[in-house]
Amino acid sequence: MKRVFFSLLSASLLIATPASAQNNGVDKRVERLESEMRAVQRKVFPGGSRFFEPEISPEAASPTTASTTTSAVTDILSRIDALERSLASLTGQVEENGFRLKKLEDQMATGAAADSTAPVSSSATGSIGGADTDENSSGKSAETTPAPERVEAVASIVMPDTGDAGEDAYVYGFRLWDAKYFPEAQAQLKKSAEDYPKHRRASFARNLLGRAYLDDKKPALASVALYDNYQKLPRGERAPDSLIYLGTALIRLGKKPDACRVYDEFAEVYPAEATGRLSDYLFRGRRDASCN
Repeated sequence: MKRVFFSLLSASLLIATPASAQNNGVDKRVERLESEMRAVQRKVFPGGSRFFEPEISPEAASPTTASTTTSAVTDILSRIDALERSLASLTGQVEENGFRLKKLEDQMATGAAADSTAPVSSSATGSIGGADTDENSSGKSAETTPAPERVEAVASIVMPDTGDAGEDAYVYGFRLWDAKYFPEAQAQLKKSAEDYPKHRRASFARNLLGRAYLDDKKPALASVALYDNYQKLPRGERAPDSLIYLGTALIRLGKKPDACRVYDEFAEVYPAEATGRLSDYLFRGRRDASCN
């Protein structure tokens, strides 16, 4: 996305130009600026999510009088300046997040390629038995070899073979998660959801992927996975659970107001679960988020 730059009117123009002409120019700047702001917000917050509100929004326009004074125009210009700085900051965040996402995708692609060429145990899938990566003190990525004990322990967790490939893929991911091998579980659950998107267990796999990220102390990735499950499979069996855990992830990210909006959405969309099997989770979540 191209960075948007604006320049302020000079003081000499304020003196030399009639107030009405100044006001017309300012109105056009305000309209153009607010249009750019809305475009950036649509980029950052696609789909009109009810609980991810923009952190930057243009100020409401003040009512104008028939005769606009120089001080009023100056005040509007000051507000425009603040909006320009906010827009530049938001644009920078979009670019930075895009860079981070690209870097993460590259790392995942590299890891998948390494897994496909590495020898694995006959009881483990190719998406699991790869080497982890870490950052050394010089900032360069370096491959590390998993401890032999861990490799052996992961290999001892066998994928079931019931004849239902979608079920078996999910259960294998669940077993890895239950054994607290979170990175391996994340890879398997993601693969399960991608390979069998129409299977009944797809909702389970996406939800457990988010929980595995939470257990691995990665609330940002968890929030993406959990919201993705709710958005793509709202009628899935674990969509209600994903909203509950999404609230937990947002609390850990310091986004308590957003967490409260998630809990409100949960209670509205899934009233049976809100008063039934997930009622205790909802109560604790609202309490932890300090919801009204």
